[in-house]
Amino acid sequence: MTLPSGLPEHVGDEEDIARFLTSSGHFSATAVKPAAFLPNPHNGETSVFRHGAQPLESLQAIGKREMGARSLHGAAIVKASVVREVDLELRAGEPPPLHADIIGWPWQQHDPDLGKAERKEKAALIAQRAGEPLRF
Repeated sequence: MTLPSGLPEHVGDEEDIARFLTSSGHFSATAVKPAAFLPNPHNGETSVFRHGAQPLESLQAIGKREMGARSLHGAAIVKASVVREVDLELRAGEPPPLHADIIGWPWQQHDPDLGKAERKEKAALIAQRAGEPLRF
């Protein structure tokens, strides 16, 4: 099945995934921090876009359009395969165009602290593979 953007519904392992960095706490000068990839506590998902580092102008335009009034510092880019390597999944979800969510984060009802630690560990593994943040 094809989405309105023209992309396939399945996010392929080779696809680049961009996570917009909306807080200065999401990155340092040389690395993306795990906090950038942690899921939203309200819905348990991490919003991403199916776009790589290039063309940078296109990525910036998506960020400005979708982040609205929130601060936009840059983006972290990883391959979809990296998300799957830590036993998470990607679910395409348009609108907006090119949008997807990282899903499958652990939530331990019987041990919330364990769930939090597991989410941090998975986010750290993804962030390590993101390398240097793109700056806008």
